[in-house]
Amino acid sequence: MALMQLFTKAENFVARLIPASLASLALRVALAVPFYRSGLTKWEGFGQISESAVFLFQEEFKLHLFGKVIDYPMPTLAAYGSGIGEIVLPIMLVLGLGTRFAALGILVMTAIIQLTVPDGWPLHLTWAAMAAGIIALGAGKFSLDHLIGRGR
Repeated sequence: MALMQLFTKAENFVARLIPASLASLALRVALAVPFYRSGLTKWEGFGQISESAVFLFQEEFKLHLFGKVIDYPMPTLAAYGSGIGEIVLPIMLVLGLGTRFAALGILVMTAIIQLTVPDGWPLHLTWAAMAAGIIALGAGKFSLDHLIGRGR
């Protein structure tokens, strides 16, 4: 029993080393960076999606569903949706504004990316785990959600 109490005290000490709000902030920034950087490549200017982004959704990107490879429906719309999501959602995450919804949006995008690039599952799993952690933890104290009374 004494060994278990020692272990519990040590575990409680380790748990206090990193506050949940700091962990949430780190997760939010770490998840935002790759999506934001990808989003920047899809735009030629404000509101102007790049031709290469549309080309990717028309010719290169395919959905892998039920053992079949399927063209993206409405590739131009998919390029715009991806481009908008990859800019707006990371900004929301970093600011901690609508944090859980932004993380859910990134989680959905990750699922679609997984269907597009099945071999990328180790990285996609990491993104999904970070998004799930943010959804579970909430925005934390270092967020606009907290300032306006919605974050934990």
